[in-house]
Amino acid sequence: MTVEPDHVIYRRILLKLSGEALGGGRSGIDSRFVLDLVNDISAVADRGVQVAIVCGGGNIFRGIAADSAIDRTAADAMGMLATMINGLALREFFRSQGRQAVAMAAYPVEGILPAFSAEHARNLLDSGHIVILTGGTGLPYFSTDTAAVMRALQINADVMIKATKVDGIFDRDPLSDPTARKFSNLTFNRVLELDLKVMDAAAIALCRDNNLPVVVFNLLEKGHLGKLMAGERIGTRVMQEDMCDD
Repeated sequence: MTVEPDHVIYRRILLKLSGEALGGGRSGIDSRFVLDLVNDISAVADRGVQVAIVCGGGNIFRGIAADSAIDRTAADAMGMLATMINGLALREFFRSQGRQAVAMAAYPVEGILPAFSAEHARNLLDSGHIVILTGGTGLPYFSTDTAAVMRALQINADVMIKATKVDGIFDRDPLSDPTARKFSNLTFNRVLELDLKVMDAAAIALCRDNNLPVVVFNLLEKGHLGKLMAGERIGTRVMQEDMCDD
């Protein structure tokens, strides 16, 4: 059953979650944190926001940081499998709270994960399901950030929201430098010019070329997602130059 949006600024979002976030900064999955996250996402879904999620796999395996004995293509395949493990776990956390959730993968795992279909994903979102998209792009040498942008475009998301451990984009790492300056708004070109590491350059360029706005915000602050949906100026917005207001 479709729920009409209730005073929210986005109708359909793609939420990018890192594997490290799901693990609470450690290996494995932090159940307490994930349950809080599931409740926050469910709260915005109850207000009519359609939510798709792309999760990373760094809490289980980071392909790019693999031992040099492992071929890059094999390492990236291992990383993609790690995202599937996270996606299945996330689906089960949602279902345990009575929420309809479906997980898909870039390529099918028979009996476990069906292959991603943009049309099917859009239909599920329209019917109120949380849709979890795993397996990255299905190809090596692409980050899960790039996969998230691709999926956001394929499902016609209004915005891609990247959840991090800090409240937006800074000119330096605010966790190690308290004088780091936070940006409220940025253009895609400015992110590329300053070589800000919020996402890889390919993902930023893809957003720019397809006019997909990005919001980066602090995942660790409970209730922030709901405030963001209500229009509060949280985190950093990245968009085309003619849309920036400061």
